[in-house]
Amino acid sequence: MSTEWAQSGGTIGPTNAEKPDHGLYPKKPKRDPVLVIVGVVGAVFFIFCLVQLNFDYSLLFSGTLKFLQSFTYMFPPNASEWRHVLAAALESLQIAIVGTALAVVFSFVLSFLAAENVSPRTAWFFKGFASFLRVVPTLVWALIFIVAVGMGPLPGILAIFTHAAGMLVKVFSQSIEEIDDGVLEALRATGAGWSQIMLQGVLPSVITSFLAWSVFRLEADIGESSILGVVGAGGIGWEIANAMRAYEFDTAFFVALVIFAMVFSVEFFSNRLKIHIRKKV
Repeated sequence: MSTEWAQSGGTIGPTNAEKPDHGLYPKKPKRDPVLVIVGVVGAVFFIFCLVQLNFDYSLLFSGTLKFLQSFTYMFPPNASEWRHVLAAALESLQIAIVGTALAVVFSFVLSFLAAENVSPRTAWFFKGFASFLRVVPTLVWALIFIVAVGMGPLPGILAIFTHAAGMLVKVFSQSIEEIDDGVLEALRATGAGWSQIMLQGVLPSVITSFLAWSVFRLEADIGESSILGVVGAGGIGWEIANAMRAYEFDTAFFVALVIFAMVFSVEFFSNRLKIHIRKKV
């Protein structure tokens, strides 16, 4: 006994080399070659972009100084045209709300046809259609609709509706696709039709997700509606564009403060709404 104990190095029991592996010791994760290749190619392309774009860092430095100096012309903010600014801000808010509301209704219907687990035959078509609406920027849609219907709030509403619908169809359909297949199979086993499955099985499971995504999209559309006025699609963006063209930096700063207050207020109340929705779930 003592001889065996001495030969084993003074330890009782199997050594580390002899210990069986029962999954207690985590194995070193293997590197995925695909991820390594993607990472290397991405880094090389990033460096290529920096070289190809030929950044002039001296201009970046001088431009930063000029940007900081321009703040001296913004104080104090000029609120002499506050009536027109607030009216334009209200118009931007109206454009965002109407455009988003129309997009929510439109996307609500199409999302059920774009979900692969409930509409496998039509999902590819409606997902492709939503991708087309989504990849074109809102500002480009606004320019297209300005040519079609003229300047004013209408092209802004149509632009926000189009781009928001492309996004909401995607996220709504993904929420539907995350539903447990067992729930759908149980309803199908009872002989329920497609509409009954949507109303009794799918809709109760995704309604809170739909509401959260709709509120999130409204927050984004408030900011986008403020920019659309720059191209003549109505809203407060027209006011800030005119102030910048006239080098009235103090007026432009006041308009920026109004935009900040509007976006912050909407985000504040929407966050409270999300918290209320989560508590009700």
